Amino acid sequence: MTASLLILTDFFQAANQALDYATNLARPLHARLVLLHVRRDSALDPEALTGNFSNLSKEAVALALSSVARGLPVPVVAEVGYGRVEVAVADAVARHHPALIVLGRPDHSDLPDELVQTTSLELLRHSPYPMLVVPHLMMTSSATPRRVLMAVDGEPFSLGAHAGTMQEIFTKLKAEVTVLNVSAGRHELDPAALESVRQTGLLLDLAPAHARTVTNANPVRGILQVAQPHDFDLLVVVARERSFLGKLFHRSVTAQLLLDSALPVLVLPAQ
Repeated sequence: MTASLLILTDFFQAANQALDYATNLARPLHARLVLLHVRRDSALDPEALTGNFSNLSKEAVALALSSVARGLPVPVVAEVGYGRVEVAVADAVARHHPALIVLGRPDHSDLPDELVQTTSLELLRHSPYPMLVVPHLMMTSSATPRRVLMAVDGEPFSLGAHAGTMQEIFTKLKAEVTVLNVSAGRHELDPAALESVRQTGLLLDLAPAHARTVTNANPVRGILQVAQPHDFDLLVVVARERSFLGKLFHRSVTAQLLLDSALPVLVLPAQ
């Protein structure tokens, strides 16, 4: 079966940036894109009065999807979903079994973090699945994302059914992986951090990974200190099951990185 990447689009800037990044990712993976637009035109939708989603007509949506698909240099399937985003995405995932869900992160700089309820957070909380979130200010590049910073806490983890797919993606990208651990006090490298990644199989067939430790009492600040676009193309974080519980998820390390990272963030749900 041909690999696929599921891309959410509302035709705004953030979605277009995500589509550009996903297209560059699809080339070395020999993957097709599944372009999904979710129509959220119910008067009961909680964002209906905020203007945070497109209310284009069916005809306009069909025309926009067709126009976007024609301009892509990789195979693409365009679809329209209806209702709540997490339900439409779950349906598309069940039918296409994508390697990743990809979406853009809109500009929320004018809102306090506690008021931001982004689509990415809701999708992860309701249906944890490998997800790539691309920031709206991401510089467009035709280069294959290869320099990978993977932030881990040093505890063992498993990616379950997604382990093989993620290992294949890393291999096809010829990823140059740096494993990062943030410590509140120690300065020396933590061998458990690198070993936890090795145990997943993600590093098979790759050049030896680098290991790095940063001292910072705040894990988010420590990760963002290192995750700079001039050094890396992609930030990978592991979200454990406990991170998805209730309202605490919106205050987790994963949530803060999705809101603040200058790099695209690939979230891998641990199982």
